[in-house]
Amino acid sequence: MSSSASRNSPRHVAVASLVGTAIEFYDYYIYAAAAVLVFNTQFFPKGDPSAAMLLSLSTLALAFLARPIGSALFGHFGDRIGRKRTLVASLLTMGLSTVAIGLLPSYEQIGLAAPLLLCLFRIGQGIGLGGEWGGAALVATENAPPGQRGWFGSFPQLGAPIGLFMANGVFFLVTWLIGADAMVAWGWRIPFVLSIVLVGVGLYVRLTLHESQVFQDVEKAGRTEQAPVSAVFRQHGGRVLQGTLIMTTTYVLFYLMTAFVQVYSKSPVNTSAAGHATGLGIPANTFTGILLAGAVVFGVFCLVAGKLADRFGRRRWLMAVTAAIMVFGLLMPQFLSHGTPASVLAFILVGMALMGCTFGPMAALLPELFPTEVRYSGASMAYNLASIVGASLPTLVAIDLNRSYGLWGVGLYLAGNGVVTMAALATSRETARVDLAGVR
Repeated sequence: MSSSASRNSPRHVAVASLVGTAIEFYDYYIYAAAAVLVFNTQFFPKGDPSAAMLLSLSTLALAFLARPIGSALFGHFGDRIGRKRTLVASLLTMGLSTVAIGLLPSYEQIGLAAPLLLCLFRIGQGIGLGGEWGGAALVATENAPPGQRGWFGSFPQLGAPIGLFMANGVFFLVTWLIGADAMVAWGWRIPFVLSIVLVGVGLYVRLTLHESQVFQDVEKAGRTEQAPVSAVFRQHGGRVLQGTLIMTTTYVLFYLMTAFVQVYSKSPVNTSAAGHATGLGIPANTFTGILLAGAVVFGVFCLVAGKLADRFGRRRWLMAVTAAIMVFGLLMPQFLSHGTPASVLAFILVGMALMGCTFGPMAALLPELFPTEVRYSGASMAYNLASIVGASLPTLVAIDLNRSYGLWGVGLYLAGNGVVTMAALATSRETARVDLAGVR
């Protein structure tokens, strides 16, 4: 056993897991903001604005498809050589990809090479985040005091709303300082290049961590797997599927609010051929301000949910929250049909509160499903496979559903995903009191 001097303090664990995921999610979300606001004019032909916007939004999906690759790659090393070194590598992968996007020439400068390189670096972001989340969740939960894994697990989850706030805050500030035209022309690069400073901070914090005790014990006992990714599917495939379906609705909810509703809100007031409204005409910077308020609510409820999931249990808490998300989806037309900035704000605040309630406990629940020797791989795979189902396509699906069926179709899509998650939770076991050193 290691000496107490080599153990991580709870405060150090909370800070390290939060700072790292905040930086990674900042990098990830500035791409999403830029894809909606400027990439359609910077990296794609301008002849057909609608086609350019769809192409820009479709590049978002590349990262979600790449995230399971990151899970497999970093999960392998995280379960073989430890959490700490793997987390440093994932942070560098994300950071370098983000800075490269900020320095990338436009379509007018290098032609087709511009969108191809953009896609390559977006894949790099996906691989980085695919390895990041699982490691950060394990650092938090494997070092948590007894009975507080939900609370400590909420700190890496808090990185998502902080990253969202930082990303949209920087875009909001840069646009306010230099104007919308300059933002589209060159100012969008500033948030990407700034990432290099944040990565330096994250590396410093992570390099001062010690390896978790439960992993050290497995390593000393010679129980590490030679091929953990293969082992987790071979021995725990059902738990991977269960974790994936539990996480899916969380992703759908988040990307409907941050991507679909953003596109819907800032699109001109119009109607589709089927007679459904396709936009509200709200200025882009107004919606960015709404998202900033939503990010604060998201963060607060992540922490609240971590505490309550420790008190009531993961399964019971998440079943109640999933039922609320399904109702929220069915109420979407009441919030957004011919909406005003105030009604959009109300929708985002309620949705982000629910988002925090479902997202907060996930960093505790998913690792608790797997034994230590495959925990990094298993938790990462479940989390990131859910991104393919619940995050890669919802924006495009929702745009098409709204065009054909109106907001009722989009709301039913969210509620339908809730049914799937509810079924996965109903067949799962309670994990709040399991011993991470003894999970089998």
